Amino acid sequence: MTLFGIDFSIGALWLAAALVLAIMELAAPGFFLIFVAAGAAVTGFIMLAAPDLQPVVQALMFAVFSGVAVAIGRRWYHRDRSTATSHHLNERTSKLIGKTVEVSEPIVGGEGRVRVGDGAWTAKGPDMPAGARVKITGATGGVLLVEPLA
Repeated sequence: MTLFGIDFSIGALWLAAALVLAIMELAAPGFFLIFVAAGAAVTGFIMLAAPDLQPVVQALMFAVFSGVAVAIGRRWYHRDRSTATSHHLNERTSKLIGKTVEVSEPIVGGEGRVRVGDGAWTAKGPDMPAGARVKITGATGGVLLVEPLA
């Protein structure tokens, strides 16, 4: 095939289409065009090996390979259910519920601070001295709700 006075094989055109689709995916990421690009690339490599295949066969190969790539991609992205089904993905405080921590500044008048990892968080709960062990029972915004260990 001749384009702009340059002879191209049909396989090279399929590979160029794959490259264009991959660049489009980078420009507007949506995790879909990359799979279509993979289908075009596989079709392109097959066309380099067998350049005499009819356009209908090429289109069917492209459709099948793109469909297979999409199916593999869906399975790949949906295999980790922990992030896909987490309702508290961006709520750091909800991940702390149930943990046992230490009071770092006494809880007086219902408010104090507890040590969580290497940081300190504002906590609300019954009055307790520094050093007491408490359980995180909930959170309101960035304030942890605590109660004494039984």
